[in-house]
Amino acid sequence: MTAEQNPFTTAATLARRIAQGHGDEPADLVIRGARLLDLVTGDLVESDIAICGDTIVGTYGRYEGRRVVDAAGLIAVPGFIDTHLHIESSLVTPFEFERCVLPHGVTTAICDPHEIANVLGGEGIRYFLACAEAMRMDLRVNLSSCVPATHLETAGARLEAADLTPLMDHPKVIGLAEFMNFPGVIHRDPGCLAKLEAFSHRHIDGHAPLVRGLDLNAYLAAGIRTDHETTTAEEAREKLAKGMAVLIREGSVSKDLHALIPLISRDASPFLAFCTDDRNPLDIGEEGHLDYMIRTAIAEGADVLATYRTASLSAARIFGLADRGFIGPGKRADIVLVEDLAACSVRRVFSGGRPVEEALFEGRAEVPAVGHGSVKCRPVTPADFDVKARHGETPVIGVVPGRIITERLALSLPSRDGLAQPDPAQDAVKVTVIERHGRSGGIATGFVHGFGMKHGAIASSVGHDSHNLCVVGVDEASMAAAANRLIETGGGFAVADRGGVVAELALPVAGLMSAEPFETVRHDLEKLRAAAKALGVVLAEPFLQVAFLTLPVIPHLKITDKGLVDVDRFALV
Repeated sequence: MTAEQNPFTTAATLARRIAQGHGDEPADLVIRGARLLDLVTGDLVESDIAICGDTIVGTYGRYEGRRVVDAAGLIAVPGFIDTHLHIESSLVTPFEFERCVLPHGVTTAICDPHEIANVLGGEGIRYFLACAEAMRMDLRVNLSSCVPATHLETAGARLEAADLTPLMDHPKVIGLAEFMNFPGVIHRDPGCLAKLEAFSHRHIDGHAPLVRGLDLNAYLAAGIRTDHETTTAEEAREKLAKGMAVLIREGSVSKDLHALIPLISRDASPFLAFCTDDRNPLDIGEEGHLDYMIRTAIAEGADVLATYRTASLSAARIFGLADRGFIGPGKRADIVLVEDLAACSVRRVFSGGRPVEEALFEGRAEVPAVGHGSVKCRPVTPADFDVKARHGETPVIGVVPGRIITERLALSLPSRDGLAQPDPAQDAVKVTVIERHGRSGGIATGFVHGFGMKHGAIASSVGHDSHNLCVVGVDEASMAAAANRLIETGGGFAVADRGGVVAELALPVAGLMSAEPFETVRHDLEKLRAAAKALGVVLAEPFLQVAFLTLPVIPHLKITDKGLVDVDRFALV
């Protein structure tokens, strides 16, 4: 920790920093020969960067060091800050997550353990906090505000204000995570008010898709400060004008960067930050993480200085992390060396003054994984996926590629023996949710459009936000095979065809995360993607798209373990 972070920094430590910054003794580490990006002017100035422990103590000068790193030809920028993400969606544990993203320059991440909390409650949050204390990157936690996320589905836990406040003063906690229940805020739900009151002196993250006008005013009046669900520049400008910070998101499913790039200017950058929300190792391996967002924004015309501010300094200030986001004396030594600013070609990374290399991850404290055996539903049979035929048109969920907000469709579907049948010709296949927390035992089936599936089935135990099993398929035998395999493995993803499983990824940690290295997960995801494509699936990220079919975001239909829900009217269809 730096002096700003840690009020108990000793006088001896401060004396060492001062002496090294003044050049009275060699710095612990000197990065020499790099050009430093000045986040005030945009100038590139060659300068030594002197580091004492985890803190920068000197810039714009010449320093001697006990260790010197030659950075000639490289540009030094502050470490990147991912301002909102769910590590669970990376499909690996927090320890593997940092191995995956630190080499991409992400030195700070602000996570909401919302997914594991909806499965395990406080146990899941405490697991993340324990991991954060042992990690090499700085992982900060916002406490999950919506457990359960909706009364429309059965979750594995419930957290009220009294469950969250004992964790509030943990050194890794910033405040309250995304307040998804915006209708509850606007209509003054007592449970929502209790949480907002308890955290009124802390940071409160928002979640306000399509919330505008007086509804937005009411939402902001509750003390909520940020939003990562903004999908258009017009919506973003209203939120910025009302004092809300906009976190520009580019995940594996929700891709809002291109729509919001016009916002990234020197004037607006103090009020903007980047986030990924949900991004898996396959996409990180193929494209990158925040480095991908930076290079994409600049390629599409965003100002270079404004983009790097958005990725670091602005993000730090929005979340009250005053000790980072800038390469200057007294700041945390989170430094990224890039070969080219426009390409954001990361060559070396320093996290808290330590070079990011494989040896950095050795010796971390052991934190046992939690949530094994969290998939508690009974095995299913093909008959469990039957759905009665309707007179007239059938409500169908319409998937929109690159969005988590779906459409409400109505299609005439074939029937046989009084049962509605999938119709691949119309791209209408079955979607089923199976309650997996051992509570209601509910199973419900509807229809979905947009997968392009011609045969077989895919299944996932990642089902935002209650994380019940979700299965999409053409034939019931394959749907049963995929679901039953996940029950056997304790969760994960599976692809089945002709009644048998052809590809899988086990996620036994709360049914959300693998216990394997991220490289193994990436390899298995490649096989899953290929297997899904062989079924005719046209979506780039079919498994995460399945995971979001139950997300309680209006306006659209949702399938839950209680049935097909008209979310506009909060009624079963």
